[in-house]
Amino acid sequence: MRIFDPHTHMSARTTDDYERMAMAGYAGIIEPAFWMGQPRTHVATFKDYYDSLLGWERFRAAQFGIRHYCTMGLNPKEANDTRVNDAVLELLSTYIHKEGVVGIGEIGYDDMTNEEHRCFKAQIQLAKDSHKPILIHTPHRDKKQGVIRSLELAAEVGLPENLTLMDHNTEETIGLVKETACWAGFTIYPNTKLTPERVVALFERFGTDKMLINSSADWGISDPLMVARTVMLMRKVGMDEEEIEKVVWRNPIEFFAQSGQISFADFDAHGPIDRTLKHEGNTVLRGQKP
Repeated sequence: MRIFDPHTHMSARTTDDYERMAMAGYAGIIEPAFWMGQPRTHVATFKDYYDSLLGWERFRAAQFGIRHYCTMGLNPKEANDTRVNDAVLELLSTYIHKEGVVGIGEIGYDDMTNEEHRCFKAQIQLAKDSHKPILIHTPHRDKKQGVIRSLELAAEVGLPENLTLMDHNTEETIGLVKETACWAGFTIYPNTKLTPERVVALFERFGTDKMLINSSADWGISDPLMVARTVMLMRKVGMDEEEIEKVVWRNPIEFFAQSGQISFADFDAHGPIDRTLKHEGNTVLRGQKP
């Protein structure tokens, strides 16, 4: 079975992770733009980071036969930084239209401040104007209220619900999302967020329509193979193979295909992966360093 992880931060991972993912059946991934762990104080550092998602990281993944896509956004934590937030929003108006960008994200709330709200609203408007899907980060604290406010804000702006993916859901929030036409994501971590057992229980309760799972692997304690590990558990408890494939393959690609930047045809067995990297005007071949 092929696996697609729609939320993993491979810039923080090693090539060994890519190799293990390829061996486990991963054929594609999405890397949302996110906080790097330390505040970026100049807009140029955001530009360099966005460029790395479009070039270097795509090249690294292709070395292992994995297709790499990304979403672009100003994350909620750095949305509070008035030194950069407006300039980054302006930058995004160009970057969301680049090849391989399948949506706007991850965006949303962290502490639910006024600046977070303003930047969140601006990016939802950008998504509406460009008809791009959005990937919403739900806050770690007061998650239920964060989901409620996120749903309300998207409705206020007028973004169609089918273009919204509410991520990092838990048992507390999934009922709210399932009352809408939005899509729901679940993040599986070794020690925090959800376990494979909790996610499987949610599938048994709510079904698999518009549901997808991810590892959100980053520089913290996380595991880029958590989707594959959850597949093992789903099989162990007797979930239908088509339902498993729906969660880990068809649903994520179907949602992000609304961007026009990804399709099932990309993964045709005869479709080549571009293993070259355009680096400041020079073409770098597979196995070389820029």
